[in-house]
Amino acid sequence: MKKKMAFVLAAALTVSLAAAGCGGTTDDKADKKEDKKTESSADSSANDDDTFVVGFDAEYPPYGYMDDNGEYTGFDLELAQAVCDMEGWKLEKKPINWDSKDMELNSGSIDCIWNGFTMNGREDDYTFSVPYVDNSQVIVVAEDSGIESLEDLAGKQVGVQAASAALDVLNGDQKELADTFASLNEFADYNTAFTELQARALEALAIDIGVAKYQINSRGEGYKILDETLNKEQYAIGFKKGNEELCEKVNADLQKLANDGTVAELAEKYEIADMVTLKAE
Repeated sequence: MKKKMAFVLAAALTVSLAAAGCGGTTDDKADKKEDKKTESSADSSANDDDTFVVGFDAEYPPYGYMDDNGEYTGFDLELAQAVCDMEGWKLEKKPINWDSKDMELNSGSIDCIWNGFTMNGREDDYTFSVPYVDNSQVIVVAEDSGIESLEDLAGKQVGVQAASAALDVLNGDQKELADTFASLNEFADYNTAFTELQARALEALAIDIGVAKYQINSRGEGYKILDETLNKEQYAIGFKKGNEELCEKVNADLQKLANDGTVAELAEKYEIADMVTLKAE
């Protein structure tokens, strides 16, 4: 019995010494963990494991969407993958609710917003990359709707994506126009809004021109884009305000990808070559 007790005491002493030698006290561990957390937050080149987390709207083709194989793809996501390949990062494509994009970015759950993200009017809220696409906000209607101009939208049911640049325009520079609508209906994504247009529950849709072209091409004939635009703007990658280091690194990579022809190749693939402004030097 004494031998057994001695063995137990010796084992306990060994464990205690091992814990002290390897990890220190619980407080020491907590301090080290906090130090590591601080180091991690100071490192702006993606996450500790070199994962680059891109927040995107999963229903925003041709910039970000799910293809027929159930894979997330699009111009922006392929461009992000090319950047990651250059840096040796792993790309994590994180679908987000567009209404929650700021919370996702500011909480650190994503490294950037990269998905047809309009920089105009938001310059003070984010650290933006170089602009890479010229975009316009346009109106899509059915070809037989009888709507030919912005003035014809008076008294009509118009749809728009919630928290989108198109909504900002209609609540801002084009508010006088929006006030003539019978209603301005917000939708979580443009796929749903376009379905409502197709069902004639909506008579017009305010939308980015690149997304409009994709939707019309994929759904077939029967729709048109009005000649008059709501505004013109530019797309850029939005990083958390002050994250200059990561932004500059991505900017440098984007220029390299423009120089080697990758940007132009992807632009042709996604049929937005006439909109891309990032050119080879």
